[in-house]
Amino acid sequence: MGGLRLALTLFTVAPLGVSRVDRGTARTAMAVAPLVGLLLGAVLAAAALGLRAAGASALVAAAATVALSALCTRALHLDGLADTADGLGSYQGSEKALEIMKKSDIGPFGVVAIAAVLLLDASALTSVYSHPWPTALALVAAGAAAGRLGATIACRSGLPAARPDGLGALVAETLPRPIVMLITLLVAAAGAALAGPVRGPLAVLLAAGVAWALTLHARRRLGGVTGDVIGACVELATMTAWLVLSTTP
Repeated sequence: MGGLRLALTLFTVAPLGVSRVDRGTARTAMAVAPLVGLLLGAVLAAAALGLRAAGASALVAAAATVALSALCTRALHLDGLADTADGLGSYQGSEKALEIMKKSDIGPFGVVAIAAVLLLDASALTSVYSHPWPTALALVAAGAAAGRLGATIACRSGLPAARPDGLGALVAETLPRPIVMLITLLVAAAGAALAGPVRGPLAVLLAAGVAWALTLHARRRLGGVTGDVIGACVELATMTAWLVLSTTP
């Protein structure tokens, strides 16, 4: 339960206190991250579909989902995306790139990354909300679950932390690769149940692939992962999943 509470604290604004935070608790939190994403996606979709029922367009519902998602996560993952884009986009050595990522301001790469991801999210969700409400609810929830799978993948064994402190150091290498593979298969199965036998697993696997590729690049450029890289994995994996799910079956 401590791990679940930590996952809810990290991935949502749920005001849950965590009495103990250690690597064991972090391991559980990263393992159940897709479940938290599934629940968050259902909440986001329900709010947007309420707007649709009140007469709002699919575009307004999509924009509301994007805004509410940022609010419900304290924009933490978006901040990680911006910092990661600035660090990797600087083409500096690992030490300098990590220093850039720790700064509180956002550079041009970060601005473009956030703008592009939010625009693609809104575009994909506009298509999703053109479906009947049970289908739309399932698709949004499936995409959010696939997005949080990105955090699980970023914490696999063999992928060290880039810094000796911070969130990355706490959660890095907490999950053995066989467990990560098992969780990925479970999320793909949930995607099949929610979004169809082809589109659902495809969205999950492509989202997982994007997160895996980003972490490999981060290891090569930064020496490993940080909390910012994990946040970027969540945002890019979510975007990828929603784009796939927005297509017709």
